[in-house]
Amino acid sequence: MPETPGAVAVDGSVPRSVALNRTRADQAYRAFCLACGLATLVVLVLIGAFLLIRAWPALKVAKWHFLTTEQLPPVLTNHTSFGIRALLFGTIEVSTIALVVAVPVSIATALFISDYAPRRLRRPLTSVVEVLAAVPSLVYGLWGFFFLQPRVVPISEWLNQHLSFGVIPVFKVSEKLFASSPFIAGLVVSLMVIPISTSVMREVFSQTPPAEKEGALALGATRWGMVRAVVLPFGAGGIVGGSMLGLGRALGETIAVAIILSTLQTFNPHILQSGGGTIPATIALRFSESGGLGLSALMAAGAALFGLTLLVNTAASMVVAHSRSGQGVEI
Repeated sequence: MPETPGAVAVDGSVPRSVALNRTRADQAYRAFCLACGLATLVVLVLIGAFLLIRAWPALKVAKWHFLTTEQLPPVLTNHTSFGIRALLFGTIEVSTIALVVAVPVSIATALFISDYAPRRLRRPLTSVVEVLAAVPSLVYGLWGFFFLQPRVVPISEWLNQHLSFGVIPVFKVSEKLFASSPFIAGLVVSLMVIPISTSVMREVFSQTPPAEKEGALALGATRWGMVRAVVLPFGAGGIVGGSMLGLGRALGETIAVAIILSTLQTFNPHILQSGGGTIPATIALRFSESGGLGLSALMAAGAALFGLTLLVNTAASMVVAHSRSGQGVEI
């Protein structure tokens, strides 16, 4: 129990107060870290303020209908009804598909590297994952369009034929067009999410106390039993953090989605059907040819995406705060 300076102990002695004398180097380092943290917050506020200021003309015209109106026409006037409902839904749709595919693969990959792979292979596998995270999204988009899409279309057709009737409604289609669909776009985005999430999860899994793992094995647990009882509870916070970091990447992905997804600003809940749109891809495709109210509407769409990202990260921080790594493991 820490002692309070100046308090009198039971035997009448007075505890000596400890003076904290920081060196100049320590003070400079603390000041530098504080300045960096404050600069991050300032930049975040400035970005939000800039987007809101530039988006105000469009928001003043559309008001709250900006979030409920489906279309965002190329040419806008003060009498045009416009909004981003379809784009917002498409952004969440593609990101959800990417996360559903990426999170299980990331967990399995991270567990294999940290607990199953031979020791001589762990460093090369870690390097490969880090290299995949550095590949530009343009390369992923071109590879997905020319290589992955022709091989995924037959899978989409099979899913539509066998699982669309009462089993999984999202696999239904109104038109037999399966190329350039949200499903394919989500798969490509998941390939960009997997390396980021895997790196975070692997780092957390590797911090699991060796004594706990060896104790579980010594008590007769199998390797999977040890992973399920020790590693996964210890790395719960890392799983959530890696997943939310990947979700942030998926929400903001632009070039790959713009290459693959056929631009269509309609509410499309059928993930296998061609057509759709996301906020980042629409901004990238229209920014150079927009001006006036149209440019302000794109800024408003960016502000909505900015707010959505902040909301997701805030929710993720709350979840991580209640699932810290190591919770449920006696150390």
